[in-house]
Amino acid sequence: VQLQASGGGLVQAGGSLRLSCVASEDTFGTYAWFRQAPGKEREFVASINWTGQTVHYADSVKGRSTISRDHAKNTVYLQMLSLKPEDTAVYYCAANSVFGDSASDISRRATWYDYWGQGTLVTVSS
Repeated sequence: VQLQASGGGLVQAGGSLRLSCVASEDTFGTYAWFRQAPGKEREFVASINWTGQTVHYADSVKGRSTISRDHAKNTVYLQMLSLKPEDTAVYYCAANSVFGDSASDISRRATWYDYWGQGTLVTVSS
């Protein structure tokens, strides 16, 4: 089972991007996006459960980002608006086989996810 992330690129501050994460099978319950900026640790960005009804966001992106999923396409999206230079990072999608709701603090842990995509680079210029 593989996760393929795409959609990164170079964008000016204030711009927008939509990241996509395509799974080779529709077998994952919970998806998340994490990011890692140069010289920094990987951090949680957003997560979504199987039904799409439970989502969690990092404070740094809340109000500017929307995570969603399309079961028919085995794809999870991260729409990011009003991008800032500090959003510059490699963005990774992750998934696990948990089909129920996950508490916010658990969903933010990288160790909660068993499968990881290869990452897509987002660069925001000032």
